[in-house]
Amino acid sequence: MTTPVPGPAPIPGPSVASAVRVGAIDMGTNSTRLLVADVEGGHLVEIERLLQITRLGEDVDRDGVLVPQAMERVFETLAGFREVAHAHGAIRVLATATSAVRDAANGRDFLAEIERRFGFETLLLSGDEEALLTFRGIASTRPIEGETLIVDIGGGSTELIVGTAAGVGFHVSMQMGCVRLSERWLASDPPTADQLAACAADVRAILAANVPDDVRRPGGPPRAAIGVAGTVTTIAAIDLGLAAYDPVRIHGHHVPAAAVASQRLHLGSLTVAERRDVHGLEPARAPVIVAGAVILDELLRWLGLDSIEASERDILHGASLLAAEPA
Repeated sequence: MTTPVPGPAPIPGPSVASAVRVGAIDMGTNSTRLLVADVEGGHLVEIERLLQITRLGEDVDRDGVLVPQAMERVFETLAGFREVAHAHGAIRVLATATSAVRDAANGRDFLAEIERRFGFETLLLSGDEEALLTFRGIASTRPIEGETLIVDIGGGSTELIVGTAAGVGFHVSMQMGCVRLSERWLASDPPTADQLAACAADVRAILAANVPDDVRRPGGPPRAAIGVAGTVTTIAAIDLGLAAYDPVRIHGHHVPAAAVASQRLHLGSLTVAERRDVHGLEPARAPVIVAGAVILDELLRWLGLDSIEASERDILHGASLLAAEPA
Protein backbone atom coordinates (compact mmCIF):
# COMPACT_ATOMS: atom_id res chain seq x y z
CA MET A 1 0.00 0.00 0.00
CA THR A 2 1.25 3.49 -0.80
CA THR A 3 2.40 5.35 2.28
CA PRO A 4 1.27 8.95 2.82
CA VAL A 5 4.16 11.10 3.99
CA PRO A 6 3.05 14.10 6.06
CA GLY A 7 5.37 17.01 5.59
CA PRO A 8 7.47 18.72 8.23
CA ALA A 9 6.72 22.32 9.18
CA PRO A 10 5.17 24.23 6.26
CA ILE A 11 7.63 25.98 3.96
CA PRO A 12 7.05 29.71 3.56
CA GLY A 13 6.03 30.11 -0.04
CA PRO A 14 3.53 31.33 -2.56
CA SER A 15 -0.08 32.21 -2.17
CA VAL A 16 -2.28 29.51 -3.66
CA ALA A 17 -3.83 32.00 -6.06
CA SER A 18 -0.55 32.79 -7.84
CA ALA A 19 1.27 29.47 -7.59
CA VAL A 20 1.83 26.78 -10.20
CA ARG A 21 0.66 23.37 -9.02
CA VAL A 22 2.93 20.55 -10.19
CA GLY A 23 3.69 16.94 -9.48
CA ALA A 24 7.20 15.53 -9.14
CA ILE A 25 7.96 11.80 -9.11
CA ASP A 26 11.27 10.31 -8.04
CA MET A 27 11.77 6.80 -9.40
CA GLY A 28 14.65 5.61 -7.27
CA THR A 29 16.37 2.26 -7.03
CA ASN A 30 14.45 1.31 -3.87
CA SER A 31 11.39 3.56 -3.73
CA THR A 32 9.05 5.56 -5.95
CA ARG A 33 7.77 8.84 -4.51
CA LEU A 34 5.33 11.58 -5.43
CA LEU A 35 5.21 15.21 -4.33
CA VAL A 36 2.37 17.52 -5.35
CA ALA A 37 3.26 21.11 -4.56
CA ASP A 38 2.42 24.74 -5.27
CA VAL A 39 5.49 26.54 -6.61
CA GLU A 40 6.22 30.20 -7.18
CA GLY A 41 9.42 32.24 -7.25
CA GLY A 42 11.69 29.45 -6.05
CA HIS A 43 9.48 28.57 -3.08
CA LEU A 44 7.05 25.72 -2.65
CA VAL A 45 4.24 24.54 -0.44
CA GLU A 46 3.65 20.81 -0.14
CA ILE A 47 0.14 19.56 -0.93
CA GLU A 48 0.65 15.80 -0.69
CA ARG A 49 3.54 13.33 -0.54
CA LEU A 50 3.38 9.58 -1.13
CA LEU A 51 5.95 6.81 -1.03
CA GLN A 52 5.98 3.20 -2.19
CA ILE A 53 8.87 0.73 -1.90
CA THR A 54 9.10 -0.65 -5.44
CA ARG A 55 12.69 -2.02 -5.68
CA LEU A 56 13.09 -0.89 -9.29
CA GLY A 57 16.79 -1.68 -9.05
CA GLU A 58 16.24 -5.37 -8.27
CA ASP A 59 19.21 -7.30 -9.78
CA VAL A 60 20.34 -4.33 -11.91
CA ASP A 61 23.82 -4.44 -10.37
CA ARG A 62 24.16 -8.09 -11.43
CA ASP A 63 22.29 -8.24 -14.74
CA GLY A 64 22.35 -4.67 -16.06
CA VAL A 65 18.63 -4.59 -16.93
CA LEU A 66 15.36 -3.67 -15.26
CA VAL A 67 13.48 -6.91 -14.63
CA PRO A 68 9.78 -7.15 -15.64
CA GLN A 69 8.42 -7.61 -12.10
CA ALA A 70 10.24 -4.51 -10.87
CA MET A 71 8.95 -2.39 -13.75
CA GLU A 72 5.40 -3.63 -13.14
CA ARG A 73 5.63 -2.62 -9.47
CA VAL A 74 6.53 0.90 -10.58
CA PHE A 75 3.81 1.01 -13.25
CA GLU A 76 1.21 0.01 -10.67
CA THR A 77 2.43 2.72 -8.31
CA LEU A 78 2.48 5.37 -11.04
CA ALA A 79 -1.14 4.60 -11.93
CA GLY A 80 -2.12 5.56 -8.40
CA PHE A 81 0.15 8.60 -8.41
CA ARG A 82 -1.44 9.86 -11.64
CA GLU A 83 -4.86 9.77 -10.01
CA VAL A 84 -3.61 11.71 -6.99
CA ALA A 85 -1.81 14.34 -9.10
CA HIS A 86 -4.85 14.85 -11.35
CA ALA A 87 -7.20 15.02 -8.36
CA HIS A 88 -5.08 17.86 -6.97
CA GLY A 89 -5.07 19.68 -10.31
CA ALA A 90 -1.37 19.42 -11.11
CA ILE A 91 -0.78 21.02 -14.50
CA ARG A 92 2.47 19.15 -15.13
CA VAL A 93 3.94 15.94 -13.75
CA LEU A 94 7.69 15.39 -14.08
CA ALA A 95 9.00 11.87 -13.40
CA THR A 96 12.74 11.72 -12.77
CA ALA A 97 14.82 8.54 -12.86
CA THR A 98 18.19 7.94 -11.26
CA SER A 99 20.71 5.18 -10.65
CA ALA A 100 18.80 2.01 -11.55
CA VAL A 101 17.51 3.41 -14.82
CA ARG A 102 20.90 4.96 -15.66
CA ASP A 103 22.57 1.57 -15.27
CA ALA A 104 19.97 -0.52 -17.11
CA ALA A 105 20.28 -1.34 -20.80
CA ASN A 106 16.48 -1.08 -21.10
CA GLY A 107 16.20 2.08 -18.99
CA ARG A 108 15.21 4.40 -21.82
CA ASP A 109 12.61 1.92 -23.08
CA PHE A 110 11.17 1.89 -19.55
CA LEU A 111 10.88 5.68 -19.55
CA ALA A 112 9.28 5.67 -23.00
CA GLU A 113 6.67 3.22 -21.73
CA ILE A 114 5.92 5.52 -18.78
CA GLU A 115 5.34 8.44 -21.14
CA ARG A 116 3.08 6.27 -23.32
CA ARG A 117 1.01 4.83 -20.46
CA PHE A 118 0.71 7.81 -18.16
CA GLY A 119 1.48 10.95 -20.16
CA PHE A 120 4.17 12.04 -17.70
CA GLU A 121 7.22 13.89 -18.87
CA THR A 122 10.28 11.83 -17.91
CA LEU A 123 13.84 12.91 -17.23
CA LEU A 124 16.82 10.59 -16.83
CA LEU A 125 19.25 12.32 -14.49
CA SER A 126 22.99 11.82 -14.62
CA GLY A 127 24.74 11.38 -11.28
CA ASP A 128 25.91 15.00 -11.41
CA GLU A 129 22.40 16.25 -12.23
CA GLU A 130 20.98 14.18 -9.39
CA ALA A 131 23.42 15.76 -6.94
CA LEU A 132 22.72 19.30 -8.13
CA LEU A 133 18.95 18.84 -8.08
CA THR A 134 19.16 17.53 -4.51
CA PHE A 135 21.14 20.61 -3.47
CA ARG A 136 18.61 22.85 -5.19
CA GLY A 137 15.77 21.20 -3.31
CA ILE A 138 17.43 21.65 0.07
CA ALA A 139 18.63 25.20 -0.62
CA SER A 140 15.12 26.26 -1.63
CA THR A 141 13.71 25.40 1.79
CA ARG A 142 16.42 26.56 4.19
CA PRO A 143 19.36 28.97 4.30
CA ILE A 144 22.73 27.39 3.50
CA GLU A 145 25.05 28.84 6.11
CA GLY A 146 28.78 28.44 5.70
CA GLU A 147 30.03 25.32 3.98
CA THR A 148 27.47 22.52 4.02
CA LEU A 149 27.94 18.87 3.10
CA ILE A 150 24.90 17.02 1.76
CA VAL A 151 24.84 13.21 1.82
CA ASP A 152 22.28 11.41 -0.36
CA ILE A 153 22.36 7.62 0.13
CA GLY A 154 20.07 6.04 -2.42
CA GLY A 155 19.36 2.51 -3.46
CA GLY A 156 21.91 2.40 -6.27
CA SER A 157 24.16 5.41 -5.79
CA THR A 158 25.36 7.85 -3.17
CA GLU A 159 25.88 11.53 -3.87
CA LEU A 160 28.06 13.94 -1.90
CA ILE A 161 27.56 17.66 -2.45
CA VAL A 162 29.53 20.47 -0.81
CA GLY A 163 28.02 23.92 -1.19
CA THR A 164 27.50 27.36 0.26
CA ALA A 165 24.91 30.06 -0.22
CA ALA A 166 26.75 30.92 -3.46
CA GLY A 167 26.21 27.44 -4.92
CA VAL A 168 27.84 24.04 -5.26
CA GLY A 169 31.61 23.75 -4.99
CA PHE A 170 32.04 19.97 -5.19
CA HIS A 171 29.75 17.09 -6.07
CA VAL A 172 30.22 13.43 -6.88
CA SER A 173 27.95 10.47 -7.57
CA MET A 174 29.31 7.07 -6.52
CA GLN A 175 28.18 3.58 -7.47
CA MET A 176 27.16 2.48 -3.99
CA GLY A 177 23.69 2.35 -2.52
CA CYS A 178 21.72 0.26 -0.05
CA VAL A 179 20.13 -2.01 -2.67
CA ARG A 180 23.29 -2.39 -4.77
CA LEU A 181 25.53 -3.30 -1.82
CA SER A 182 22.89 -5.54 -0.21
CA GLU A 183 22.72 -7.60 -3.38
CA ARG A 184 26.48 -7.51 -3.87
CA TRP A 185 27.64 -8.45 -0.37
CA LEU A 186 24.92 -9.31 2.16
CA ALA A 187 23.55 -12.65 0.98
CA SER A 188 22.94 -14.27 4.38
CA ASP A 189 20.14 -13.54 6.82
CA PRO A 190 21.48 -12.09 9.03
CA PRO A 191 24.68 -11.20 7.16
CA THR A 192 27.88 -12.87 8.33
CA ALA A 193 30.79 -10.93 9.83
CA ASP A 194 32.80 -11.55 6.65
CA GLN A 195 29.99 -10.22 4.46
CA LEU A 196 29.65 -7.08 6.57
CA ALA A 197 33.41 -6.55 6.49
CA ALA A 198 33.48 -6.95 2.70
CA CYS A 199 30.63 -4.45 2.34
CA ALA A 200 32.44 -1.91 4.51
CA ALA A 201 35.71 -2.43 2.62
CA ASP A 202 33.89 -1.78 -0.66
CA VAL A 203 32.49 1.48 0.71
CA ARG A 204 35.93 2.64 1.86
CA ALA A 205 37.48 1.77 -1.51
CA ILE A 206 34.80 3.71 -3.38
CA LEU A 207 35.24 6.71 -1.09
CA ALA A 208 39.03 6.63 -1.49
CA ALA A 209 38.66 6.63 -5.26
CA ASN A 210 36.12 9.48 -5.40
CA VAL A 211 36.52 11.87 -2.45
CA PRO A 212 39.50 14.26 -2.53
CA ASP A 213 41.39 15.21 0.61
CA ASP A 214 40.02 18.76 0.73
CA VAL A 215 36.49 17.31 1.00
CA ARG A 216 37.49 14.58 3.41
CA ARG A 217 39.61 16.69 5.82
CA PRO A 218 39.08 14.69 9.05
CA GLY A 219 40.01 16.79 12.04
CA GLY A 220 39.57 19.99 10.05
CA PRO A 221 37.11 22.83 10.65
CA PRO A 222 33.57 21.62 11.42
CA ARG A 223 31.02 21.83 8.66
CA ALA A 224 27.27 21.34 8.68
CA ALA A 225 26.21 17.95 7.34
CA ILE A 226 22.73 17.16 6.05
CA GLY A 227 21.57 13.68 5.08
CA VAL A 228 18.62 12.97 2.78
CA ALA A 229 16.77 9.87 1.55
CA GLY A 230 15.54 6.72 3.26
CA THR A 231 18.68 5.43 4.94
CA VAL A 232 19.38 8.65 6.85
CA THR A 233 15.76 9.38 7.74
CA THR A 234 15.25 5.79 8.90
CA ILE A 235 18.37 5.88 11.07
CA ALA A 236 17.04 9.14 12.53
CA ALA A 237 13.64 7.54 13.22
CA ILE A 238 15.30 4.64 15.04
CA ASP A 239 17.51 7.04 17.00
CA LEU A 240 14.38 8.89 18.11
CA GLY A 241 12.76 5.61 19.16
CA LEU A 242 9.64 6.34 17.13
CA ALA A 243 6.87 3.76 17.28
CA ALA A 244 5.86 4.90 13.78
CA TYR A 245 7.66 6.94 11.14
CA ASP A 246 7.08 10.65 11.83
CA PRO A 247 8.59 13.09 9.29
CA VAL A 248 7.78 16.09 11.46
CA ARG A 249 10.07 14.83 14.23
CA ILE A 250 12.67 13.37 11.88
CA HIS A 251 13.20 16.55 9.86
CA GLY A 252 16.07 18.48 11.45
CA HIS A 253 17.03 15.73 13.92
CA HIS A 254 20.78 15.47 14.47
CA VAL A 255 21.97 11.87 14.66
CA PRO A 256 25.29 11.42 16.50
CA ALA A 257 27.94 9.40 14.67
CA ALA A 258 28.14 7.10 17.69
CA ALA A 259 24.43 6.30 17.33
CA VAL A 260 24.90 5.44 13.66
CA ALA A 261 27.74 3.08 14.55
CA SER A 262 25.62 1.45 17.24
CA GLN A 263 22.67 0.98 14.89
CA ARG A 264 24.95 -0.50 12.24
CA LEU A 265 26.03 -3.21 14.65
CA HIS A 266 22.55 -3.84 16.02
CA LEU A 267 20.72 -3.97 12.69
CA GLY A 268 23.43 -6.16 11.20
CA SER A 269 22.88 -8.73 13.95
CA LEU A 270 19.15 -9.11 13.20
CA THR A 271 17.31 -11.14 10.61
CA VAL A 272 15.11 -9.34 8.09
CA ALA A 273 12.03 -10.50 10.04
CA GLU A 274 13.47 -9.12 13.28
CA ARG A 275 14.36 -5.82 11.64
CA ARG A 276 10.75 -5.36 10.56
CA ASP A 277 9.81 -5.05 14.23
CA VAL A 278 12.35 -2.29 14.99
CA HIS A 279 10.63 0.94 16.00
CA GLY A 280 11.03 3.65 13.37
CA LEU A 281 11.99 1.22 10.59
CA GLU A 282 9.48 0.93 7.78
CA PRO A 283 9.14 -2.84 7.30
CA ALA A 284 9.71 -2.65 3.54
CA ARG A 285 13.16 -1.13 4.16
CA ALA A 286 14.28 -4.01 6.38
CA PRO A 287 16.06 -5.96 3.60
CA VAL A 288 18.37 -3.06 2.67
CA ILE A 289 18.82 -0.95 5.81
CA VAL A 290 21.96 -2.79 6.97
CA ALA A 291 23.91 -1.87 3.84
CA GLY A 292 22.59 1.67 4.18
CA ALA A 293 23.80 1.85 7.79
CA VAL A 294 27.23 0.56 6.72
CA ILE A 295 27.48 3.26 4.04
CA LEU A 296 26.40 6.02 6.43
CA ASP A 297 28.72 4.90 9.23
CA GLU A 298 31.73 4.59 6.92
CA LEU A 299 30.94 8.00 5.39
CA LEU A 300 30.82 9.72 8.77
CA ARG A 301 34.11 8.11 9.78
CA TRP A 302 35.76 8.91 6.45
CA LEU A 303 34.64 12.53 6.48
CA GLY A 304 35.40 13.09 10.16
CA LEU A 305 31.83 14.05 11.08
CA ASP A 306 30.45 13.86 14.61
CA SER A 307 26.80 13.93 13.54
CA ILE A 308 24.46 14.38 10.61
CA GLU A 309 21.17 16.25 10.34
CA ALA A 310 18.29 14.34 8.76
CA SER A 311 16.26 16.20 6.15
CA GLU A 312 12.90 15.39 4.62
CA ARG A 313 13.64 17.95 1.87
CA ASP A 314 15.51 16.46 -1.05
CA ILE A 315 15.53 15.82 -4.79
CA LEU A 316 11.72 15.78 -4.94
CA HIS A 317 11.68 19.44 -3.99
CA GLY A 318 14.31 20.25 -6.60
CA ALA A 319 12.30 18.33 -9.21
CA SER A 320 9.16 20.28 -8.23
CA LEU A 321 10.96 23.55 -8.86
CA LEU A 322 12.14 22.20 -12.21
CA ALA A 323 8.61 21.07 -13.11
CA ALA A 324 7.29 24.58 -12.47
CA GLU A 325 9.69 26.17 -14.96
CA PRO A 326 8.42 26.97 -18.47
CA ALA A 327 8.77 23.91 -20.72
